[in-house]
Amino acid sequence: MAEEKSYYMTEEGLEKLEQELNELKTVRRPEVVERIKVARSFGDLSENSEYDAAKDEQAFVESRVAQVENMIRNAVIIENDEESNDTVQLGKTVKFVELPDGDEEEYQIVGSAESDPFEGRISNDSPMAQSLLGKKVGEQVTVQTPGGEIDVKIVEVS
Repeated sequence: MAEEKSYYMTEEGLEKLEQELNELKTVRRPEVVERIKVARSFGDLSENSEYDAAKDEQAFVESRVAQVENMIRNAVIIENDEESNDTVQLGKTVKFVELPDGDEEEYQIVGSAESDPFEGRISNDSPMAQSLLGKKVGEQVTVQTPGGEIDVKIVEVS
C-alpha cells in the first residue's frame, strides 16, 4: 500500500480545513442533492443540462470532501521552536532583501496545504522555501527560480 503524504500546517490552517469540511458536508452536499432532485423532476435526463451540471458539482464536492478529510487525517501541526529564532524553519516568517537592488520581501513558510503566495505564505516545497530552510539571519542565499537565479540576504526570522 502506498505511504500517505503528510500535510504540514499551522493550527489555523487545520481549523480552516475543518471549517471547510463542515461547510461541504452540511451546506454544499444538501444543496447539490436538492438541485439533482429538482433537475430529475424536469423529465428526460439524457438532454437535461441542469441535471448534468448538478451531477458534475456533486462529483466536485465529493472529491473535495475526500481530499480535505485526507489532509486532516494526515495533518502534521507545525510547532515553532522558540529557541532557534534566527534559523529559517517551517512555520516561521522570514524577511529578506534581494541583492543587489535591495527589494525587501517577507514570507511565512507553511505546508503546501495552506500556501498562498498572495497572502505571504509560501509552501515548504517551493524553490524559495527550499533554498531558505535551515539558513540563519545574515546569510546570503542563491535561490533557483523559474525566472533564473536570485541572490537574497536574510535579515529577520520570526
